[in-house]
Amino acid sequence: MTLLHKLLHLTNFKNPLLQTLVPSVAASFAIQAAFAIPSIAFQSERFYDLSGSLTYLTVTALSLSLPGIRARHVAQQAGGSLLSSAANGGLLSWRSILLSGAVAIWATRLGSYLFQRVLQEGHDSRFDEIKKSPPRFLVAWMAQAVWVSVCLMPVIAINSIPVSIFSSSLKPTDIIGLSLYAGGILLEVAADRQKAQWSREKHAKKHSEEFLTKGLWSKSRHPNYFGEVALWTGIATTAAGVLISSSPIRTALGLSRLGALGLCYASPAFVTFLLLKVSGVPLSEEKYDKRFGDRKEYQEWKRNTPMFFPKLF
Repeated sequence: MTLLHKLLHLTNFKNPLLQTLVPSVAASFAIQAAFAIPSIAFQSERFYDLSGSLTYLTVTALSLSLPGIRARHVAQQAGGSLLSSAANGGLLSWRSILLSGAVAIWATRLGSYLFQRVLQEGHDSRFDEIKKSPPRFLVAWMAQAVWVSVCLMPVIAINSIPVSIFSSSLKPTDIIGLSLYAGGILLEVAADRQKAQWSREKHAKKHSEEFLTKGLWSKSRHPNYFGEVALWTGIATTAAGVLISSSPIRTALGLSRLGALGLCYASPAFVTFLLLKVSGVPLSEEKYDKRFGDRKEYQEWKRNTPMFFPKLF
C-alpha cells in the first residue's frame, strides 16, 4: 500500500466534509511546522508571510483535488468501473474552481508583496522580540496554521460537496459574494500600492511626510485591512448561499443551517478579530502613536479619519 493510499484510508470518513477538512488542516500545520523549525533555529522571520501564502495555495489545491483523487482511488478499488463515469461527469464544480482561484489570486498577490517588503526592509518589526524566544516564535507559526485553516473553511466546505448533488445554478449570494470579494481585493491592492509609492517617494526625498494621509488613507486609517475583511466576507457569502439553500448538501456534509452559517462566517469573523484586536490595527496604531502621538497633524488625521470603515466623502 502506497503512502497516498494509507493517507486516503486514514481519512476515509463517512462524512465528505471530514474527508477533505481533516487532511487540509493537517497539511496546514505540517507546512507551517516545516518552515518554523529552521526559522526558529536561525531566529529569522523572513519567510513567515511567504510561508503563509504557500500554505494557503497548497491547502486550497489539496481541498480542490482531494475528492477527485479519492474518487479515482475508489474506482480503482472497484475494478475501474466507476472511473469512466466519474471522469465523464466531472469532479469539479464551477464554484469550487472560482472560489479556489479567488484564494489563489489573493494569496499570490499578498504573499509576494509582503515577501518583497521584508526583503527590502531586512526585518519585520512584529517579530523583533518574539523571534528571540523559541516557544513564542513557535506559537506565531502555529497561529498562522490556525489562520489558514479557519479562513479556508468555506472554501474547503464547497470543495468537499459531492458533484452529484452540487447546485450549478447562479444564486443572488454568488453575485453579492463575488462582488464583495472583487471590491475587497481591489481596495486592498490599491491601498498597498499607494503606501508603497508613498514610501518610494519618501526614500527618493520627493516629500518629507512622516505618515500617509492621502488617497484611500484619507478615507480610513487602515483601508487595506477593511479590504481584507470584505474579500473574506465575500467568499463566505458565496459559500453560505450554497450550503443554506440546499438541504441535500447540508445532509451530506452533516451540517444544520446554523452550523453551515458558522462554518462559513467563522472565516471573516476570525480575520476581523485578528486585524482589529491582535496583529493588525493594534500594532500599527501603537507604533504610530509612539512616533507621532504628540504631533498636531497626526492627531487631526486620527480625529478626522475613521479607524476601519472608510468614509464616503
